[in-house]
Amino acid sequence: MHLAPGSLTSPAFALGSLAAPAWLTGTALWLNMGALALLIFGVVFTLKKHQPTPTGADRIIRFGPAFFTISLAFFGMQHFALFDVVRFAVPPWMPWTAFWTYFVGAALIAACISILTGIKADLAALLLGIMFVLFVLMLHLPNLIQNPHDRFALSPLLRDLAYSGGAFSLAATIGFASMQIARRWLALIARWLVAIPLLYFGVEQFLHPEFAPGVPLEMLMPAWIPGHMVWAWLTGAVLVGGGACMLLSKTARTAATVVGVAYLLLVVCIYLPMEFVHPSTEISGELDYIADTLAMSGAALLVAGALTASVSRMDRSPQAPLASPTVGLSPRSLR
Repeated sequence: MHLAPGSLTSPAFALGSLAAPAWLTGTALWLNMGALALLIFGVVFTLKKHQPTPTGADRIIRFGPAFFTISLAFFGMQHFALFDVVRFAVPPWMPWTAFWTYFVGAALIAACISILTGIKADLAALLLGIMFVLFVLMLHLPNLIQNPHDRFALSPLLRDLAYSGGAFSLAATIGFASMQIARRWLALIARWLVAIPLLYFGVEQFLHPEFAPGVPLEMLMPAWIPGHMVWAWLTGAVLVGGGACMLLSKTARTAATVVGVAYLLLVVCIYLPMEFVHPSTEISGELDYIADTLAMSGAALLVAGALTASVSRMDRSPQAPLASPTVGLSPRSLR
């Protein structure tokens, strides 16, 4: 949903929307209920995983797979609920537009279920990462070439690169048990795929603080949310500092965790209130931004989880079984 510059700017508008919430009817109701069901599903499965009691940062890192995959499953729901809009994302040179629209939607939902339940989760994570790389090459890159001066054309490209990095981080954590060198390289590349977009997102936040923080897209920050400049500058500082530190091995895990928590705070403090005041019924609406931002939180936490698992493997003898407690999954649960 593309908002006009004057929309969502009045406190009176906010109070009026609270008095008559439009999300109680229509498509918005089903999308909000579906998103809530996905969130509950992800949290419950994460908490039910048999794993050592998490301590410190692991308490939040273990939710990385849930935050990441339930957001992608929501995007999958949009492929069915908003088919007439989503189908235009399929390149015109590709045949069977309806097939690819429904196929990608089903694939996103299936990947979420697979990763959360541990059924072929390593394969699902790897294929998910490859799919986002294909989105970059087939959708976003041609659009950027056609619109080289549109800064909003670059943001979705980098966002999907970060999503691919999150998926590859998970694949490196729970898969490739017998291919340690490939595993390390995949985790390293995945970390870069997340860190580099963060640097761009942070710089954009400093240059354009009037826009909603997190992933720099076209939505303006509502006037009824206080502290615009505080949110903008803090978000920019965290993203630039976190992205830079994630490129350095010694500070990468802490930086990734901080970025993941920062994105989660944006969901709770900015985008959830925006969704309640102005419910989404279209692509690029407030609920879409919740999913975007929560997925970025999950991607950063998955990088932190991959780094935690890497440290655990270094401290473990070669004969010891491999485990991945930080993401709530283990190879045993995948068989």
